[in-house]
Amino acid sequence: MQRRLPPLNALVVFEAAARHLSFTRASDELHVTQAAVSHQIKSIEDFLGVALFHRLGRGQGLTLTEAGREYLPVVTAALDSIRTSTDAIRRVRPKRVLNITTLDSLGSRWLLPRLARFRREHGSTDVRLTAAAMEDEPLRRGSAEIELRYGGGGWPDLVVERFMTETIFPVCSPELLRGPHPLRDPGDLRHHTLLHDVARTGWADWLDAVGVTDIDGERGPGFNHSNLVIQAAELGEGVALGRSPLVIDALIHGTLVRPFAQTLPSPYSYYIVTTARWASDPVVRAFSDWVMREGELTGQELDRLLSAEDHGSSQKLPRESRPGSR
Repeated sequence: MQRRLPPLNALVVFEAAARHLSFTRASDELHVTQAAVSHQIKSIEDFLGVALFHRLGRGQGLTLTEAGREYLPVVTAALDSIRTSTDAIRRVRPKRVLNITTLDSLGSRWLLPRLARFRREHGSTDVRLTAAAMEDEPLRRGSAEIELRYGGGGWPDLVVERFMTETIFPVCSPELLRGPHPLRDPGDLRHHTLLHDVARTGWADWLDAVGVTDIDGERGPGFNHSNLVIQAAELGEGVALGRSPLVIDALIHGTLVRPFAQTLPSPYSYYIVTTARWASDPVVRAFSDWVMREGELTGQELDRLLSAEDHGSSQKLPRESRPGSR
């Protein structure tokens, strides 16, 4: 025997109207007109062949008939069961996995502290973050949909968007400023250890640009990852040349300070890189748009931070740095 069901929309309208004992309040809750509510109630009453409401006249509201009182708990239980099951299915729906590759320093110092914001905005996407060098070619091998690269741009046959530039300036632990040899001007660096990022702009370049000629810019320990150089500076091991996106959080949190106003512009920037195949993918596009916004916010935060520091007028130094890959 055929199992006949009343119109499902009419059931939803009946439950709301019966709960409120008002067609007007039901229409407000369901975001439909009062006429639409009246139409749905009539359709279900016609289907059942009985009245579900007593209309008491203008301004006096509604009451349920005996049939309406018997029907309401059954309909409410059925709708609640459907809602509960629907919510459960939506919670366990498969998540999209987005594979991202970037350099270790950018990933740990810039991306990771901000990634929670992306997860809050895009809860249905799980990010898989891998630290790898560009030479590993994760896009070509298919192990990533997006790379965040550092360099000069212009990679052929790839979709490339610049999301952040950088400047370079000395940074050190606040304890060094309070030590026996305070850092008041670049010449005071003769009393301190110089920490080197061996794949980046060297101290010799920076000292030459600020006109300091009596300090050996090659002395001091070197590291092949920017993250290691920054960590050594935070530990008070010496003074490092900080790359603005990688040290901005340390400056904000006070684990590093900028002793001098002079900054050196870098010829290299940070880029979102993907393939033509992935460029139009909605999840890849969402992450790329988010990275662009975060890069803009970082630039604004850096501008506010540096302009607020009382180190005198900042001097831009027209000097180019050497390329690197970490």
